[in-house]
Amino acid sequence: MKNYVILSGAGLSAESGLATFRDSGGLWEGHDPMAVATPEAFARDPDLVQRFYNERRAGLLGAKPNAAHKALAKFEQEIATKGGTVLLVTQNVDDLLERAGAKNILHMHGELFKIRCTQCHDHFLWKQDLSTQTPCPSCKAQSLRPAIVWFGEMPLYMEEIERALLKADLFISIGTSGSVYPAAGFVDMARARGTDCIELNLEPSDNHHLFTKTIYGPAGDIVPRWVEEELKGI
Repeated sequence: MKNYVILSGAGLSAESGLATFRDSGGLWEGHDPMAVATPEAFARDPDLVQRFYNERRAGLLGAKPNAAHKALAKFEQEIATKGGTVLLVTQNVDDLLERAGAKNILHMHGELFKIRCTQCHDHFLWKQDLSTQTPCPSCKAQSLRPAIVWFGEMPLYMEEIERALLKADLFISIGTSGSVYPAAGFVDMARARGTDCIELNLEPSDNHHLFTKTIYGPAGDIVPRWVEEELKGI
């Protein structure tokens, strides 16, 4: 049975109403990413950064999984019953895959509904507003920040992802720009060992030429269609 590695980016969640980096001419929900999504930005103006993520957290509370999230959750479950594996690697910080019922997920850029303490390094589930005065539930220090991988920080789970790519029979990229590394390099790693690679995207990514097959259209249309076709062929 096959082992699948599926990478997803902002295009997977766009139909759930969550903005992508490329909306509004490169602004992220009206903000320059460099002003709200770097360690330097947090050091310079932590109140601005906390307000920005409070807004995003509130927006996510009102979002719902779309047809693409639900199709991937179904695919994971069906492949498991047949003895295969599906690893869902996402650049997204939302929890819509989880809410759709998916289980085997690695959030390489962190999670919006989690925060961490820069003093004791504990992590916490957090769905409400956060401020620079909020005390850490563990050590009481006022040193909490979003558990998000900002620009300039190392993505999470890289060793696990690389191991999975080495065992993958098929690599699928959904809704990614193909310009953000290291995720944009996963197709190179997969192709280097002869793995077939499929791009499902609204439009061609920056590295679309590296894929052995490409399918374009809204994620809510093409992902469920691909899932049904793949399951029929097994």
